[in-house]
Amino acid sequence: MRGPGRCCCTKSVGRQTIWRVACVTFRQFPFPGGVNVSSERLRCNQLVIDEFRSAGGVVGGDFAGVPLLLLTTTGARSGEPRVMPVTYLEDGGRLVVFGANGGRPNHPGWYHNLLADPAARVEVGTESFPVTASVAEDAEHDRLWALQLLRTPYFAGFQERAGRRIPVVVLTRDAAP
Repeated sequence: MRGPGRCCCTKSVGRQTIWRVACVTFRQFPFPGGVNVSSERLRCNQLVIDEFRSAGGVVGGDFAGVPLLLLTTTGARSGEPRVMPVTYLEDGGRLVVFGANGGRPNHPGWYHNLLADPAARVEVGTESFPVTASVAEDAEHDRLWALQLLRTPYFAGFQERAGRRIPVVVLTRDAAP
């Protein structure tokens, strides 16, 4: 399984390196001169999304063996669909995702989108289905976070770097009509 020093997509510019960890970009050093980190992150995420969909939900390389789903939310400001590859934890019949954002001080965009509209869609393997998101609080947050740390200890580094409580979001499959 991956750790924070491993990446699926890297880019070096002089002494600077961008690392991709769990579909989130972070910088080793500040970037001078306007390299568009957001565009690079989106490009790398699109490569993961394309591989996921073309291989029936299986992604290789650094993501081999990592539980990965595609989360489609509605953009809070744009109203447009937004697809993000996200690692997840199964908890009973629910899927749990973590707003670690690679240890950045801000929550990921998909988290803000789910706060604005908790209706979403996930793709797991070859299956796609609607879900409703809810933010885990208090004891449930702590229990799910502890389970994630057992499975992926490098998430502790995300928490330390972020300087914020990382949100834990539970995705519950909607009942069939």
